[in-house]
Amino acid sequence: MFRFANPEYLYALILIPIFIFLFFMMQYMRKRNIRKIGEGEAMKGMLLDYSATRVYVKFFLLQLGLAMLICCMARPQFGKRLETVKQRGLNIMVALDVSNSMLAEDIRPNRLGKAKQMLTRLVDGLQNDRIGLVVFAGDAYIQLPITADFVSAKMFFSSISTNMVATQGTSIGSAIELCMRSFPEKEGVGKAIIVITDGENHEDDAVQAAALAKEKGINVYVIGMGKPEGAPIPTGNGDFKHDRSGNTVISKLNEEMCGEIAKAGNGTYVRADNTNFAFNHIAKELENISTAEAETKVYSEYNEQFQGLAWLTLILLLLEFFILERESKWFKNKHFFD
Repeated sequence: MFRFANPEYLYALILIPIFIFLFFMMQYMRKRNIRKIGEGEAMKGMLLDYSATRVYVKFFLLQLGLAMLICCMARPQFGKRLETVKQRGLNIMVALDVSNSMLAEDIRPNRLGKAKQMLTRLVDGLQNDRIGLVVFAGDAYIQLPITADFVSAKMFFSSISTNMVATQGTSIGSAIELCMRSFPEKEGVGKAIIVITDGENHEDDAVQAAALAKEKGINVYVIGMGKPEGAPIPTGNGDFKHDRSGNTVISKLNEEMCGEIAKAGNGTYVRADNTNFAFNHIAKELENISTAEAETKVYSEYNEQFQGLAWLTLILLLLEFFILERESKWFKNKHFFD
């Protein structure tokens, strides 16, 4: 199988026919100007050492060298190469709270918007790992099965909204249990669950679910979204959510609950703010997860093949440089091109 890694550089090859056209135009104009000066034996005497063949050969070598150089820049690749690489193999399931309380704006742009930003940054930092997504409110659903397709993952993250789960509430325990069932059965692969929530759990025993994850060798990390003093919940029509008595509902971050879940799951809890502190902290924690890192033989589908073209380009340019348009006094009796 053959390909160019950077095929856009091949567009530069269009310069070569342009140069050829200009070259022949210049040669035509040169001959016409010579004929204006004079013809016959007199002009042949004046141009005795000049070799038209040398001029054409030099031009041909220069154009061929230019073509080879452009092909080098396009990075030709061919064949397959066996490589030994070390893979960390960490599988990550994210449980994201999409309840209406995540619309509170005590962090910018709001709790859910900040969570989506952190997820995008998390995916950008992954290499040999895989990631999946569970969204939850009153119920929990798999939004993205665990995958190494990071482009698709970021597309899913960007489309997350509070309308994805019809039943309102915050069922953290169900989300953790669903994350545990979503991991593939594979030995020697580190597993982690990242719960992103404001901690207002009213549906189940999230601490017990985190403890069960710990028993299965899965670390549970929690990122708390919001502030303990809380903020009102926008309704989308310029107003805020009210209770039955007409009072504005204030959604507060339950740090105690978040901390208990992380402790039971052998992970850590960190509160998100308007900086990247929470993301950096969790990313560092993930790096410390003990995994069965092993050397794995994998096939690299393409192998670089530009080296031969590079040497050929150098040889062609050197030949063009040493070939003179006029006969050299050292090789005057050697007619290589005439």
